[in-house]
Amino acid sequence: MPAQIYQPFEKSNFSNHTCFLTGQKLQSEEEKIQVFPQWLMSRYNLEDQPFKLLDESMATYKDLKLPCSAQVNETWLEPLEAEIAAAFDGGYEAVKSTDELKLFQWAGKLLYGIIFNEIQSGIKQQHAQGEEFNISQSIIHKFSQLHLMLQSINQPIFFEDFKPFSLFLFKVENNEKEFGYRDEINTLTFSLRIKDFGLIICLQDNGANRMFHREILEKITGKTLHPIQFEEFSGRVFYSAYLFNRLPEYNILPVGDDVFIEAMPLRGISSKPLFDTWNNKTYGQVLESFWKNWGFLLLEIIKNPEYPMSFLFNADGDFIDAKLIELPN
Repeated sequence: MPAQIYQPFEKSNFSNHTCFLTGQKLQSEEEKIQVFPQWLMSRYNLEDQPFKLLDESMATYKDLKLPCSAQVNETWLEPLEAEIAAAFDGGYEAVKSTDELKLFQWAGKLLYGIIFNEIQSGIKQQHAQGEEFNISQSIIHKFSQLHLMLQSINQPIFFEDFKPFSLFLFKVENNEKEFGYRDEINTLTFSLRIKDFGLIICLQDNGANRMFHREILEKITGKTLHPIQFEEFSGRVFYSAYLFNRLPEYNILPVGDDVFIEAMPLRGISSKPLFDTWNNKTYGQVLESFWKNWGFLLLEIIKNPEYPMSFLFNADGDFIDAKLIELPN
């Protein structure tokens, strides 16, 4: 049977009566899954921790749920969760040997779950004010493409000679109990720092951010990072994802029962670079946020505006060994 692509954004279908992944009608509103999987919440005692939504309202991690058919969950999502949970348990080496597409699907499902909850919250809020729910076309475009690609979890959908994402994985000397999570849903960027690794994924850039940071990656790939070094690199990636100025387009090619997705060239007909101009002051503000745990302020970070503070590289541009980093307590 040919794959049936579900497109929730065409009819703004974000009710709790419909499976988020397939669009099929649910038996009841109780058919739901956690956005942050139970195994992850249990390991880091996240259930009752606060989670701030974009409208500034507060939820808890366990409040964030997705309507999902029990059959879809059992057949497709639970095996994916089990594989990722086992990889995360095994730490950096196990995650490194995990199929990148599975990591993308897992992170994408989590981020889409947050988006779904944000949209539901926005719809309720605007209806309460007697307004129609409104969301920008470019954001809808990004979210729809992500949802399409998530259907590779449960359908024979294949990416034709490209990866829709940039993925960065490092070994990191983390505090064992620390749960370092961050996302930016407008740019579809995700980072997780737990166990002995740090993972960053730009979910919808066709590998552009990885290319953008290739010179830095040559210097740090294979190195063990101090947490502040990982957060510095994360800050760079989150900022470059913000500067990325293309909306990727795709050709959808059904062939028999399969669906092939082909990426259109990012350059398209525009002659301008793929990324807007890097500004060190703005980057410094990003770093200030990412280095909050260590208390560095913007004025210190951009004391020399040409060369913002770095724990990754010394003044000669050489990598700083994590063991040499000393920070204030």
